[in-house]
Amino acid sequence: MNNCVVNFKQPENEPIKKYLQGSEERIKLEAEMQRQLSEKIEIPLIIDGKEIFTENRKPIICPHNHKTILGYYCQAGEKELKMAIESAMNARKVWQNFQWEDRTAIYLKAADLITKKYTYILNAATMLNQSKNIQQAEIDSTCETADFFRFNTFFMQKIYQNQPMSTNSEWNRIEYKPLDGFILAISPFNFTAIAANLVSAPIMMGNVGLWKPASTSILSNYYLMKLYIEAGMPNGVINFVPCQGSMLSSIVLKHKDFSGLHFTGSTNVFNTLWKTIANNLNEYKNYPRIVGETGGKDYIFAHNSANIQDLVMSIIKGSFEYQGQKCSACSRAYIPESLKDKTLDLLKKECNKIKMGSTLDPKNFVNAVIDENSFDKINEYIEYVKNADDAEIFIGGHTDKSLGYFIEPTVILTSNPTFKTMQEEIFGPVLTIYIYQDDKLDETLNLLDNTSPYALTGAIFAKERTVINYLTEKLANTAGNFYVNDKPTGAVVGQQPFGGSRASGTNDKAGSNLNLLRWTSPRTIKESFSVDPNWKYPYIREYD
Repeated sequence: MNNCVVNFKQPENEPIKKYLQGSEERIKLEAEMQRQLSEKIEIPLIIDGKEIFTENRKPIICPHNHKTILGYYCQAGEKELKMAIESAMNARKVWQNFQWEDRTAIYLKAADLITKKYTYILNAATMLNQSKNIQQAEIDSTCETADFFRFNTFFMQKIYQNQPMSTNSEWNRIEYKPLDGFILAISPFNFTAIAANLVSAPIMMGNVGLWKPASTSILSNYYLMKLYIEAGMPNGVINFVPCQGSMLSSIVLKHKDFSGLHFTGSTNVFNTLWKTIANNLNEYKNYPRIVGETGGKDYIFAHNSANIQDLVMSIIKGSFEYQGQKCSACSRAYIPESLKDKTLDLLKKECNKIKMGSTLDPKNFVNAVIDENSFDKINEYIEYVKNADDAEIFIGGHTDKSLGYFIEPTVILTSNPTFKTMQEEIFGPVLTIYIYQDDKLDETLNLLDNTSPYALTGAIFAKERTVINYLTEKLANTAGNFYVNDKPTGAVVGQQPFGGSRASGTNDKAGSNLNLLRWTSPRTIKESFSVDPNWKYPYIREYD
C-alpha cells in the first residue's frame, strides 16, 4: 500500500577525489588497474538478465598500448537482437507499472554503488579501455554518472508533480506514461557517464529497451550493466547487446514496437538513423521519439579585453583534455591581432610542458586517441595542413601509432577563416587559430556564426560587461552551451544541462527534466463529480 507522499530533496554533485600520490584512493585505483590488466575478461551479451555468449568475439584493447588485450566481448546477431526485443516487451508489462519511488530506489542504489564499490572498477576500466587519465576518468565514470542518477530521479519527481488545475466539480491530472514500445540507446566511447545516461534516462521514466554500447568502451559499459543488475533492475528492462550498427537498421529499427532512439555519436550516423526511421514510419505503432547529441566544431572567441592567462589555460584544457575527444572540445579559436604575440607565446610555453603517454603514468596529461581509425583520420588532417599554403603547424603535429595511438597536442595557425580545420569536426587534440583584426569584430563574429554547421558549445573571453552582453547576443545561435570567461567543456549535471542545435543534435538537454520529459507519453485525465442534467444552453432554455 502506497500511503505516503515521497519528496526527495535536490541532490548535491559528487565531490571529485584528488588521487594524490600515496593516498588511499590512488593505491586502490592502481591495484584495480593491475587486476584488470592481468585478467582476460570474457564479456557476454545480457538479455533478460541472462549472460549469453556467442561465437562472434572481438578483442578489448588499450588504445595507449594496442598490443595489450584486456579480454574479449561477444556480439549479437539477428537471433539475439530479436530475443532482446521480446525480452524488453515482456519486461514492459511489469516495469511500466512500477511505482516511481521504486524506480528511484534502484537508481539511488546504483549511484551509491558507483561512489563506493564500483568507483575503482569503473575508473580503471575507463582509463584502460578508453585511455582517460585519472582526473578525466574520476569526473566521468564516478562523479558524473552518479550525478546523472541522483539528479534525474529528482527531475523525475518534479515532472510528476507538474499537474493541471482542478475545480470544485472536477479533478484534472496528467499521467506521464512511458512510451508505447521499447527504446534503443546507442552510446559513444568517450564518456562512461553519457553511456549510462543514454540508457538510464528513458528507463527511469518507465521505458524498457536495448542498449548498444560502443565497441571501444565495452569494458566500463559492461561493468555499468552489472551494476544495474546489482542495484535491483528487473530482468529484461535493459538488454545489453553489443553488435554491428547495420544489424540495428535491419532488425531493431524495423520493428513495429520501436518507440524511441537515444543517441550520442557522429552527425552522419545520426542522419542515417533518422532517415532509416523515417522510411519505416508505416511499420510503427507510434511516431518514435528521436533524441540525439552529435558533433561539434566548438570555439573560443577572445575580445581584445580578454585576460590572456585565463584564455590560454582555457584553450589548453578545453582543446586537449581527453585528447580533444569530447563533443564539446574547443577546436577553433579566434584571437585579436592585439593579443596575438602574448597569447601565442604563452600557449607555446605551456604546451611544451604537456606530457603524453600511457594512463598508467599519472604524469601524462594527454593519452592515446581511441583507435586506429580515429588516429588515421586525425593524422590526415595534420598532413593536409603541412601541405597547405594558407595554414601552418604552430605547435605539435607529431603522430605515432607504433605502440599506442598517440597524437601530439597540435595548434594550427591559419590566415583563412574558412580553412578546412576551421569547419570540420576532427575529434582529436587539434586546435586551429585564426587571428582577426581588432577593428573587424562584427565581421569575425559573422564568420564564426556561418563557418561551421554545428552549434554545440562555445566560449567568449572579455572583460567589460557591455562587451560580454554584445558577444552573447551576437552568438546566440552558435552554441547550446555557452561559456563566459571559461573553457567550453566540463558541463556539470544539475548546473549546465547539455546539448546543442543545428548539426549538433536535438538540444534536449541531458542532465535536466527536459530530456526526461521526452521519454514520456502524457495522458490527461478529467474526472467530473457532477454533470449538468440539461443538454440545453441557458439561452436556449429561455425559449422553453
